[in-house]
Amino acid sequence: MDISVVIPLFNERESLPELSAWIARVLEAEGLQYEVIMVDDGSTDGSWDTVRELSAADSRIHGIRFRRNYGKSAALYCGFAKAAGDVVITMDADLQDSPDEIPALYHKIKDEGYDVVSGWKQHRKDNVLTKNLPSKLFNATARCITGIRLHDMNCGLKAYRSDVVKNIEVYGEMHRYIPYLAKNAGFTRIGEVPVHHSKRKYGKSKFGMNRFVNGFLDLLSLWFLSTFGKQPMHFFGYSGIAMFLVGGVMAVWIIVSKLVRQGAGLPYRAVTDQPLFYLALLAVVLGAMFFLAGFLGELVSRASGDRNRYNIKDEL
Repeated sequence: MDISVVIPLFNERESLPELSAWIARVLEAEGLQYEVIMVDDGSTDGSWDTVRELSAADSRIHGIRFRRNYGKSAALYCGFAKAAGDVVITMDADLQDSPDEIPALYHKIKDEGYDVVSGWKQHRKDNVLTKNLPSKLFNATARCITGIRLHDMNCGLKAYRSDVVKNIEVYGEMHRYIPYLAKNAGFTRIGEVPVHHSKRKYGKSKFGMNRFVNGFLDLLSLWFLSTFGKQPMHFFGYSGIAMFLVGGVMAVWIIVSKLVRQGAGLPYRAVTDQPLFYLALLAVVLGAMFFLAGFLGELVSRASGDRNRYNIKDEL
């Protein structure tokens, strides 16, 4: 099979018939074999009934239904597990992503050898203050931390080589950073193509301003885990040693300075009367705690079942 289109949805009943017909029209014109996997993330508006009707009318449409709302990452994870196509396309169900872009994404993967291709909504049809500007800031931060030069990391319209989605784990709210997850798994050919973005036709957005704060925190977590996840001592150990040494040097300097002034008959302050001594003591204690945290982290890491989990590209 050429393409699997994975569509996570939550209360998008009105848009589903139009979206499925649009996908069929585009991919049939290209002569591509495809399947559509709609993942109902606990909808309450009757979306699942629509998915069942569409599936009954077209055997290429499959559905997965959650008992409650788990989030977009969970929907994508289950969709990826079921996908059988050589190329996996993800898109939102709100008709803001155009199925007309699918062939270009597909050929970028198949003909040009990319592992991941992300859509780039150059001209967004969203509110400038609540979505456009925060999105630009978010993407600039993501580029800086991940080193991946994508203009629109959070675009829902993406294409993946099948190997990519079968070798990464999407959880929490990490759906925003699948290109980064792919990069950490060894899939480094990551590109983007400009795509058309439309205004929402039905319903309302399911995301608020808090997604940018949550997204930034998730990005920091992912960066830390990918950098120090299997070697926590490299972060906590170095930090602890540095803090311990700084605190120790400060404490010794205070004590020696006091003894020198005392021996020379000069006015001096007791060590415990100096605020700097307590800062030095705090640094020593924190340094020891950081080092202990790194040591415990190493013990947990060594006991982890996936410590030696690696992605093998070829084998002879």
